[in-house]
Amino acid sequence: MSSYWLLKSEPSVFSIDDLAHSPGQTTCWEGVRNYQARNFLRAMTVGDQAFFYHSNADPPSIVGIVNIVKAAYPDRFAWDSRSKYFDQNSSRDNPAWFMVDVKFAKKFSTPLPLDSLRDIKGLENMELLRKGSRLSVQPVRKPEWNVILTLA
Repeated sequence: MSSYWLLKSEPSVFSIDDLAHSPGQTTCWEGVRNYQARNFLRAMTVGDQAFFYHSNADPPSIVGIVNIVKAAYPDRFAWDSRSKYFDQNSSRDNPAWFMVDVKFAKKFSTPLPLDSLRDIKGLENMELLRKGSRLSVQPVRKPEWNVILTLA
């Protein structure tokens, strides 16, 4: 049974268009450095789907869909001292951080801005809309997934 997720990225760092133009329209989703978000990455399986969310954008919006094409594996950037994601406490023998591979599935013809989602019936409990929610990786319930697809 598939699960549904939301992955946040700043479009100035990596946008859905960047993903669409990546080799094979696929990339690793690296750099997650929050334990709860990391645990969500580790829970992902091949075949799961995620909304691609542009954070720190004007306006922040859900802009499309990606497919999880490789389940969680150690984030090698944690071991690279030149990487902004380096973590001296993570090792190959005991990795602290993980990533998944995602593949572009669809870009919405019209982005779904965060503010417009707040008043939509069926999204009242969506993690994205919860006050203070800042996780870059978060679960989406199937009914919420379906509401968003209807809006898109």
